[in-house]
Formats: sequence, C-alpha cells, structure tokens
Amino acid sequence: MVAQKVLVDSAPAHEITLHEAAEMLDVHYMTAYRYVRLGLLPAHKAAGTWRVLLHDLRAFQGQSHQPIDAEASLKKNVVWWERLEARLLAGDGSGAWAVVEAALVAGVSLEDIYTKVMSPALVSIGEQWARGELEIYREHQASAIVSRMMGRLGPRFVGRGRTKGSIVVGAPQGEHHSLVVAMVADLLRQRGWEVFDLGADLPAQTFIAAVNNTPDVVAACVSVTSPTARDAARELVLSLRTSVDNGVPIYVCGAAGLSA
Repeated sequence: MVAQKVLVDSAPAHEITLHEAAEMLDVHYMTAYRYVRLGLLPAHKAAGTWRVLLHDLRAFQGQSHQPIDAEASLKKNVVWWERLEARLLAGDGSGAWAVVEAALVAGVSLEDIYTKVMSPALVSIGEQWARGELEIYREHQASAIVSRMMGRLGPRFVGRGRTKGSIVVGAPQGEHHSLVVAMVADLLRQRGWEVFDLGADLPAQTFIAAVNNTPDVVAACVSVTSPTARDAARELVLSLRTSVDNGVPIYVCGAAGLSA
C-alpha cells in the first residue's frame, strides 16, 4: 500500500470532503468511509456529503506513520463509547451499528456494549445538551438510534432453558428514560430471568397491578434516572412495599438513585 501523504497546513478550508480526505490518505474512498463507520475517523454529514475537519484528519494521520490497518485496529484497547458517540452525534445509524459490530468482533461482551459503550455515549450526549452545547433534537436522535440497535441486540440476551422466575421492571410517573429500563431488562434476561418490561412514566397503581398479576414474580425493579423523578420513585417504592403480595423484594436502579 502506498504511504500516506502528509497533510499540509496550506489547506484552503477548515474541513474537506471524505473524497478529498481519501486522496490525502492515499486510500480508496470506501476505505476512508470504513474508517468513519468504525469510528476511527470523525466525520459529519453536510448537504448529503460526508465532511472531515482538517484537525481530525491530522490527528488520524498522526496515529501512525504507516497506513492504517482497520482490521488490526479492532484488536487494540480503544475507547468504543467515544467512537459510538461520534456516530450518534452525526446521526449516522449505520455507522453507529458498525461501531457496535466492531466492538463485538474485538471481544467486547454484550453486557459491556450496554454498560461501557452505549450508556457512556448517551450520558455524554445528555450532559452536552444539559450544558446547552447541543440542540435537543440531537439527543433525541441519538436515543432513537440506540433504541433501534438495542432492538437488534435484544434477542441475543435471551437465555435457553428454564427461567429463575419473573422480574417486573419499570420507571415511575414523570420518569421518561425508557432506554435504561430496556437495558436493565435485557441484562436480567441474560442472567436467566423472565422479565416484564413496563417502560417509563408508569402510574403507581398500574405498576402495582402488574407486579401482583405477574406469575412467579420474585422481584420488582424501579428505574429512576432523572433527579426530578426521585419523589415519584420513592412514593412508588413505598406503595409497592405495602401493596404487593407475598412480600416481593423491591429494587431501585438508575443514576438518580434514592436515599434510605
């Protein structure tokens, strides 16, 4: 393979097309596009065209004096959530899925895909929105892409054989983060439980009815991510403790948590 050309500082603009980037890297366009899909080279779409910031291309070139081997790069200890975050912010659903596939090929477990790749990427995007650095549509777009990817990964979490019992998982009224609930549900399924995912923003009485009418229920899990939903979560937990049959244990998960 021909060695990469050196990118000179006399470039006429702060960003270039992916075709131009491929020429500067002395690789085929599809090779450069694969770098983008794998999260190796940051890029964004503008007017239907992939564009690369010059400083990102310089950083990419600076990673090695040799041509980039995308296959070998999969085996390195990379920060997968940052690669995924870049694809989510670009609104690139196909690229986001390619990052997840690459991480799986590199040996990242299904559990870590959720907890160490998807979750950190979404948390970072949410924090950027909270600081006013992102429009809300970008946060919603990222969540929608992750939701679709979880739909593709979900069946892989289902184990074979008899289940250990049933667990009901949901979020209280006012809590709108349903992805967290779905992640917890899949992780529990992977460990052999039958899980009933109630989603988010659920009235207390409905949650209680679901627990009382679920066969072989062994636990209920309340997910609370938003601090503003803590009071509703606390009230839900108290209601479950007094209204659920057979003394079913109640667990709380999520970033917001609850005090005793």
